[in-house]
Amino acid sequence: MKILITGANGLLGQKLAHLLDEDPEVELVATARNPLSYTLDRGTYAKMDIENKEDIVNVFFEHKPDVVINTAAMTQVDDCETQKEKCWKANVTSVQFLAEACQWYNTHFIHVSTDFIFDGSHGPLDENEKPAPVNYYGESKLAAEEAIKKSNIDWSILRTVLVYGITPDMSRSNIVLWVKNSLEQGKSIKVVNDQWRTPTLAEDLAMGCYLAARKKAKGIFNISGKDFMSPHDIAIQTADFFKLDKSLITATDSTQFKQVASRPLTTGFIIDKARKELGYEPRSFKEGLAVLQGQLQN
Repeated sequence: MKILITGANGLLGQKLAHLLDEDPEVELVATARNPLSYTLDRGTYAKMDIENKEDIVNVFFEHKPDVVINTAAMTQVDDCETQKEKCWKANVTSVQFLAEACQWYNTHFIHVSTDFIFDGSHGPLDENEKPAPVNYYGESKLAAEEAIKKSNIDWSILRTVLVYGITPDMSRSNIVLWVKNSLEQGKSIKVVNDQWRTPTLAEDLAMGCYLAARKKAKGIFNISGKDFMSPHDIAIQTADFFKLDKSLITATDSTQFKQVASRPLTTGFIIDKARKELGYEPRSFKEGLAVLQGQLQN
């Protein structure tokens, strides 16, 4: 099976590329705007900017993938609010280009989406929940989902929540690394306790993508962690795990932070469908921290 991934230099893209590269039954084509920041043993790199239709046409013509996994997106929520045209191009127009190419080559399209398509009024949520985004990032990701549903292709949409993990070059930060680094430097931090998520280890999300690709699964699947936690819970557990001073952590609420874009308060996912249909089984948050610890020690 030939699998093409977009955004291969991102956190998820890197984890997914390494996972697919290990499978002798997979012929991997890892694409990104810039050369890969790591090496592949078996897979190949192809330069492809998903905002450039000509790039997509050329790469699809050369490689004719069986499955495409789209991990590329503009995910900086506040930037999406202030740079709406750029956000739309990255998150919606590019998806329309990819879907069109998938139709030409009868390629199964797997698209990674987000909990930010919901309003945050309650959770955790299943796949049938009605979307109602509260920021432009969420609007763009929902529009991408709608574009895929309207296209004449086989597709799966994998929604995820608050992804954390590390890359070898440490170029991608996230809440766990921020808490760990801040406490190691003796900095006091304020962390909200009125938002709720199911934080997702990047390796687990990559496995969810892999399972969906192997089965060419159709439909919407929630792919996240299984622990329903506030960012404050995440910070405390991170401090405990790495034996750092949790007295430096102060609980606060969302009203104390002035952010350009609104955030949904409560999301988090029910993952029963992915467990049953894909065989997806994520690690606990504590097990995820152990994965990070092992990688930091290497």
